[in-house]
Amino acid sequence: MILFLNDIAGSEILLILVFILMFFGSKSIPGLARTMGRTIRQIKDASEDIQSEIKKSSASMKKDLNLDGLIRETKEDIRRPLDQMADDLDNAVKYSPPKRNSHLEQAKVVEQSTTVNAEVQAEVEKEKAASSETASTNKNDSAASQEVKTTEQE
Repeated sequence: MILFLNDIAGSEILLILVFILMFFGSKSIPGLARTMGRTIRQIKDASEDIQSEIKKSSASMKKDLNLDGLIRETKEDIRRPLDQMADDLDNAVKYSPPKRNSHLEQAKVVEQSTTVNAEVQAEVEKEKAASSETASTNKNDSAASQEVKTTEQE
């Protein structure tokens, strides 16, 4: 309404008031003003009611849809793989390969293993020699026992 009055000059407003006075008369102007005031008040109340109903229905719809929970779940679903990838990247950056043995240490290991192999081979040779001695002793014993049997039989 203020915008409407900005375009009208003071003399034009005076002319409108005189026209209303002549057209409606002095007795009906107060009733007309009351009716206009009530109508404007009813329009304002109706618009406020509509605005409050829209706010209530949007709040209930928001509650029914559970947008906050849905947003939180979606945020977690997005955050979880991203956090995993960030952890993997951190682990990749902080990775330190296992220490390799230097050439000297490798040579020591090879030397020790050859020494152990030589000792094992020496033990195997001793066992072979011992087993061959026992085998020859057994042959001698069996040959002697056969001689004893043949002499007894005679």
